[in-house]
Amino acid sequence: MQKPEKAYKNIDFLTSPEGRTVRILSEFYEPKARFEKYHIMDTVVFFGSARISDAESAKQKYEAAVKKYDSADPEGAKQIKNAATMLTMSKYYEDAVELSKKLTEWSLALKSDKKRFIICSGGGPGIMEAANKGAHLAGGHSIGLNISIPFEQFVNPYVDPEYAFEFHYFFMRKFWFMYLAKALVVFPGGFGTLDELMELLTLQQTGKIKKPLKIIIFDKKYWAKVINLEAMVDMGTISESDLDLFDFCDTVDDAFNKMTAHFTEHYINKGKG
Repeated sequence: MQKPEKAYKNIDFLTSPEGRTVRILSEFYEPKARFEKYHIMDTVVFFGSARISDAESAKQKYEAAVKKYDSADPEGAKQIKNAATMLTMSKYYEDAVELSKKLTEWSLALKSDKKRFIICSGGGPGIMEAANKGAHLAGGHSIGLNISIPFEQFVNPYVDPEYAFEFHYFFMRKFWFMYLAKALVVFPGGFGTLDELMELLTLQQTGKIKKPLKIIIFDKKYWAKVINLEAMVDMGTISESDLDLFDFCDTVDDAFNKMTAHFTEHYINKGKG
């Protein structure tokens, strides 16, 4: 008689509805074990669109669109306009690279046995790639918390292999974004970025986050077009004080200065973990 398979080696069970809680726990304990193994103490999280590319790539696509399409044709004009928009948006990619690089250089200069204020992104393309790239250019480590979805699911080449994670459950991925973070910066993005931002603000508003956490929303002009927070105050759906849960920043230097001042005040001078 063939020896039965042990339950924890039974792939059919582990991938079944009955094994869901085991899978969820795995997405908690496996990252936890790795973060402890590599002495990751805390992170700086970058959120933003997966669709924004670097300036050089965006420029090449725009020039190709101008050559390929007839601007007098409505569809051609649309394609050229879209390419021009993505070229404009590419500034956020470059800003994310610069901010990540500056933060990594700053953290590497700290005297600590632990890895402090490590850059963390969703691990994919766009702003996520820019964040990991900036850390790489500075000679530092960075984390990629990837999610298995039909599109945009590959891990970008700037994530350190030992810090690359693949999640199935969005809520477990979000947990690891929040749990180690001492600051988060939210660049322009779409539904996913809005989801992350709103959940983050809700956790702050309801007091579920107990640690001092700096939230930077990058580029007030973009976000004012996307969501009218002042209108929510005027209509009584949020309090005016809720606007103090975050800071708007329009430049890399402003974001860098506010985050590093926050780290110094709350986690370095006071010796907090």
